[in-house]
Parts: sequence; C-alpha cells; structure tokens
Amino acid sequence: MCTNYRPTSRDLLQQMMDIDLSNIAGMEWPDETWKDYDAPIIRLGLDGQPECVVASFGFVPRRHAPAAMPSLTTMNARSETIGQLRSYSKHWRASQLCLVPMTGFYEPNYESGKAVRWQISMADKSPFAVAGMWRSWEETDGSLRHSFTQLTINADEHPLLKRFHKPDEEKRTLVVVPPDAYRDWLSCRDPEFARSFLTPYPHQLMHAWVDPRPPAKKNPALEKQQSLLDF
Repeated sequence: MCTNYRPTSRDLLQQMMDIDLSNIAGMEWPDETWKDYDAPIIRLGLDGQPECVVASFGFVPRRHAPAAMPSLTTMNARSETIGQLRSYSKHWRASQLCLVPMTGFYEPNYESGKAVRWQISMADKSPFAVAGMWRSWEETDGSLRHSFTQLTINADEHPLLKRFHKPDEEKRTLVVVPPDAYRDWLSCRDPEFARSFLTPYPHQLMHAWVDPRPPAKKNPALEKQQSLLDF
C-alpha cells in the first residue's frame, strides 16, 4: 500500500488543470505526504467545475479515529471492498471522488532481501493524479475540514508494480488516472461505472528508481541541550 508520496507544487497544479487556486491561497504543504499530512486534492465543486482543496491524508484522521481503533489506517482503500466497508461505503455511494495530484509515490522493494524505498513516477517526469475519495469532518471548533484516501487495485500481473511489497504479500498499487479522463472521473455519479476507471496504468509510461528516505533533520535545540550535558 502507498503511505507516502510527493504532492505537486502549486505551479504544477495550475499546469495539470486550468483551475482557480484562489481558495487555497496562502496554504502550504510538505514536499512529502504521510498519514495526517495536508496535501492538495481536486474534486468537483458545487458549480460542477473542478476545484482544489487542501485535505489530510487518511480517510479517518487520527483525531477522529474510534477510541477502540487508535491505529486505524485509511490512507488506502481497496477498490474491491470500498462499497462494503463502513468507513467508505456511504461516501463511495455518494460518488465523492477526487484526484490526488503528485509527482511520484513510494513503495518498498525487497529484491535485495530487505526493504529499499523506491519512487515511482511517469517516464516523462510529468505530474500525474491518482484516483481518490474525499469526505468532510466537522471539527470541535465548528470548522469544516476534509480528508481523503487513495484507491488501490491488484498489481500481481503488472510488469513493474508487482516488484514492490513483501514477496509473500498480494501486490497492490494506486490507480493512475489518464489526463483525458480527469473530468470524467470527477463527474462520475454511478459507483459501478466508476469501477471502469480502476485499471492498471501501462508500465511503459512509468519509471521507478531507488530513492532512499533522507536522514531526519537534526533539531538544533536538542543538539544544544545535549552539548550542555556533555562536559
């Protein structure tokens, strides 16, 4: 499953789809997205046109997770069961579909005998978008915030994407939506027809390479505190 990716920048968002970004003016997001991080998504607005909003990664944010399930993980939703699971079914039936724009996503490769982080992108390095689903949450202060999940499909037979995840695990992958299908995906209001979009992307149009996670940045405050102790 994909739990880490590189969201597109504001400039690339504008290039991908000619949409108004004024509603996210001043909003920022990290270079890499992890659980509960904010990132841009594209959905259909009330006027029937695509709009960009900033949402948190994971359909059920940690702050809204049931007390009995504190480690609930909803960054990815299996396309085969999305219509049956309580966390997703209502929103799937309501066709709350979105696009998750990115320049690449990360998966573990075990061909060396241990997990090595690889990045997967388009062969031409262009930004792309994967199929997602969004929902809204009312916060304790009365404000409304959004969250999203990424849909996944089986990748056991995909020439490239079957190389990722543990050898004894089912291979899964995100659903790359072709640019000429962006609007059709966003405007789809038939859950069953929406499944026709959930197909593997041609491996010839993709590229993957070893891209280890950079070391964590040192905290200057902690370093100073440690230096005071080392005397």
